[in-house]
Amino acid sequence: MKKYLKKLNFKVRLKSKHLLVIMTLLCLTFIITTFASGVTGVPFQNGAAMMIVPFEKSISKFGKWIENISDRMQEKKDLIAERDSLLAQIDSLTEQNNRLILDQEELARLQQMYKLDNEYYEYPKVAARIISKDPGNWYNTFMINKGSDDGIRIDNNVLAGKGLIGIVTDVGPSWALVRSIIDDSSNVSAMTVSTNDNCMVQGDLELINEGKLSFYQLYDIDNKVAIGERIVTSSISEKFVEGLFVGYVSEIGLDTNNLTKCGTIVTPVDFQHLRDVLVITVNKQDQIGK
Repeated sequence: MKKYLKKLNFKVRLKSKHLLVIMTLLCLTFIITTFASGVTGVPFQNGAAMMIVPFEKSISKFGKWIENISDRMQEKKDLIAERDSLLAQIDSLTEQNNRLILDQEELARLQQMYKLDNEYYEYPKVAARIISKDPGNWYNTFMINKGSDDGIRIDNNVLAGKGLIGIVTDVGPSWALVRSIIDDSSNVSAMTVSTNDNCMVQGDLELINEGKLSFYQLYDIDNKVAIGERIVTSSISEKFVEGLFVGYVSEIGLDTNNLTKCGTIVTPVDFQHLRDVLVITVNKQDQIGK
């Protein structure tokens, strides 16, 4: 019993450094023994695999997730860049289309002006563009960008569309003021083409909403004038040269005196969208003086 106690006391009194040396020697002994006996490290490898492989899989999945996010972000950037490119192309095509439309409209106006110029080839003319107008929807009075420097004078007749639209009332070196035949103060001495019967065409800013003018004092004793009759400026007019187209008779009836006739005329000119005009640079008084 005493010997056992002495041994126990010896173990307890071992210092920690001695214990460390002993454990190190034991580990080395186990390692040498393992290599000497040919025992593999498979159990240790399996244990390590159980710990490391799941960790590696998690890392791999996380990496793929990050890669997918990066791919989607790049794809989104590419789509945004493609969208911006398409929008730029649309803007460019829209601008080109608008220019083509404007060019077509300009060409149509020039063709109409050319046709109108040829229709009244016997009169010298100057082309001009409207630069301002009175407030309102209709071009009842307006200013053009040509004047006395271009040979324009007061009482020159003005054409647009398919016929007469007005007369010059004031003029400056580079501008002229025009009163159109739809103005309430306008009166045009006119006549029918088929019968040469005279009448007066009067402007009416309310009636023009229907695209019409009014006429009165038509001498049609034989009742030959019918709806559709062409009305042109009269040979007896003091301020308008002869033969300028005014419009077609759309309605006809008796004046209050029951002797002459009155009615309405459909104008061939769009007095709401005027832009270019032709100014006849000779006056009726010039013709009378010859």
